Amino acid sequence: MKAKEFRELTEVELQEKLKNLKEELFHLRFQNAVNQLENPMRIKAVKKDIARVLTVLREYQNSANS
Repeated sequence: MKAKEFRELTEVELQEKLKNLKEELFHLRFQNAVNQLENPMRIKAVKKDIARVLTVLREYQNSANS
């Protein structure tokens, strides 16, 4: 997803999305450890999505404090 798409979500939806992405990253790392991962680039994509969600959440927090 793009950052623009994340900005359209509410803060609660972003928290849920972050939880799901972290679970997915855990499973991908586990699959990678036992050599069952089909697409290793998916790990990189999930990490970037996590960073995007955290960035948008931080923007929400900063705008709420202002």
